[in-house]
Amino acid sequence: MDETLSNKINYQINRELYSGYLYLSMAAYLDSKKLKGGSNWMKKQAAEEYFHAMKLYEYLAGKNIRITMEAIEAPQESWESVEAVFEHVLAHEKAVTGMINNLVSVAQGDQETLGMLDWFVHEQVEEEESAEKVLKIVRELPLNEANKKLGER
Repeated sequence: MDETLSNKINYQINRELYSGYLYLSMAAYLDSKKLKGGSNWMKKQAAEEYFHAMKLYEYLAGKNIRITMEAIEAPQESWESVEAVFEHVLAHEKAVTGMINNLVSVAQGDQETLGMLDWFVHEQVEEEESAEKVLKIVRELPLNEANKKLGER
């Protein structure tokens, strides 16, 4: 694997960890609004982002490539509304999809890495669909019902 690609994967590890950090911040915001269902959904998303980071970490480690941990910036802490939180989730997942697609472009010619990244491409389709469904729930149901429904997911 060339250095450019390994650096980009290292950077993506950071971005996945940031995503988890962002979702944890969203959980804290929702907890402050006494919206346990929404908070629990965000905590699950945060854990999933950590899993994504570790999948990339293990891939590089398995190739004996040095993994570097860069600083993770502080995420946003408050939003105008609960709907704005979930709009942010969808926008963020679309941005992550762009990052994964960029990695795929950089990995051209490295069939093993492309195979690994294929899992992420499919995962991002699921992530965006999930974010769209949750945003629809928040938009269409009264807040207390949406919160209950999110707690069931």
